[in-house]
This record gives sequence, C-alpha cells and structure tokens, in this order.
Amino acid sequence: MGKIVIGQYYPADSVLHRLDARVKLCGTMFFIVTLFMVNSWLAYGVAVLALGAVIALSLVPPMFMFRGLRAMLFILLFTASLNLFLTPGETVLVEFLFIRVTLEGVSQAGRIALRLMILIVGSTVMTLTTTPIQLTDAIESVLRPFKAVRVPVHEIAMMMTIALRFIPTLMEEVDKIMKAQMARGADFDTGGLVKKAKSLLPLMVPLFISAFRRADELAQAMDARCYRGDVNRTKMNVMRFAPRDIFAAGLVIMYGFAVIFVDRM
Repeated sequence: MGKIVIGQYYPADSVLHRLDARVKLCGTMFFIVTLFMVNSWLAYGVAVLALGAVIALSLVPPMFMFRGLRAMLFILLFTASLNLFLTPGETVLVEFLFIRVTLEGVSQAGRIALRLMILIVGSTVMTLTTTPIQLTDAIESVLRPFKAVRVPVHEIAMMMTIALRFIPTLMEEVDKIMKAQMARGADFDTGGLVKKAKSLLPLMVPLFISAFRRADELAQAMDARCYRGDVNRTKMNVMRFAPRDIFAAGLVIMYGFAVIFVDRM
C-alpha cells in the first residue's frame, strides 16, 4: 500500500491545493505534452526545476511523493533497457555476442527514464493535491464541449475518477490477500521470475471477486441515493476561476515556451 501513491489525496493548506482543479488538470496535461516535445538534457533540467518548485508549493513531503516511483520501477527499467540495447549509434561502449551498447543508446535510455520519472511524479502531484470530487468536476468541465455530439461526459468523468480512486484500494486488497496466503504457507519471494509469476496467479481469483463485490456495493449505494447520472443534475459547488488560477495558468504557459525554447537552443 505504501508503494502506491497515485490516486491518493494528501490534505494540506497549500497554494496548489487551493487552485482550481481545471487549472491543475489542464496544466498537468500541458506539462506531459511538453515532455514529449523536447529531447535535450537542458530541457529536462528545466522541467525538473519547475517540478521541484511545484512540489515545494504543494507542501507534500517529497519522500512520500517519490515513493510512488518504486511501484513503477520495473516499467522504468524495462523501457530504459530497450532503448539502451536497441538504439543504434557510432560510439560503441560494450559489444559482446549480440549485445551492443553505444553512447547514443546510453544517452537515449537516460532521457527516456528521466522523462518517465518526471511524468509519473508530475501526475502524482495533481492527484495528491486534488480531491476525487474536484477531479471529477474538472474532467466533466473540460470535456463539456463534447456534449454537443452526445458524448456521455459526466459518466466518463465519473468512471475515470472511480478507477483512479480504486487503485490504492485494490492495492490494499492485494496486500491483505498476500498476507493471508503467506500465513497459510504460500511463498511469493523465492524462485526465479517464472516461479514468482506463477505464485501470483492464486491472487487473481480472490482479487477479481473482491473487485466485483466492491463494484456491486458501489452500484447499490449509488442506486440507493437515486443517482441517475447527469439527468437534471445541479452542482453544490460551482467552479469559478480566481485571479490566482489565471496567474497559475499564465505560469504554465510561460514554462511551456521556456522549455521548448531551451530545447531548440
């Protein structure tokens, strides 16, 4: 449970917590887009500095935030390894049988790994500083123009938020099932990769049963409260932009221009 950070909310009285959720959502998407538009170490340095400033403003302990990277360690290593061994180049560092590591491959693997780490931490900042209800309202507000073509915007926003919110819940359920099976003699730590993968199969059945049970309980609770989607639905808290939200949006746009300019230097 301690390794899964994304989807959790960290209560604090910070400037970032008080920002409009739409600004944080669009700012995060803009931040992710700019990460894929640049490819230089200097541009990534600017992104790291900007992300560090945002983390400091959020008042969330950095160690708590970076804890989420441990759960993504396999994906980071796998992606970096692919770029390390499959990127061609002229400067060969290591060559053994079919393995060939070049300087260009090392540089590309480092940039990809750094990009993924920045992306994960940047997305985590948004979820840690935004409640699920605020995030739902923000997604629905941003997607509202698609209602003109009969897209169920409210239902999509609700499903996305519930899925995000259930990530830590399901991870907690996995932890409980693993401890229960370990108490009965199950072994999840010894053996090779294939054996460890096979030992995880008995977790799937109780996990799926638990997930379906939670989904059914949630559906019954929503039905008991007469939830009918977006039909004649009003908002208790109407979202309005404040001057600080406009200022924050301006800073995000300035960051985008700065990081692209630095990348083109």
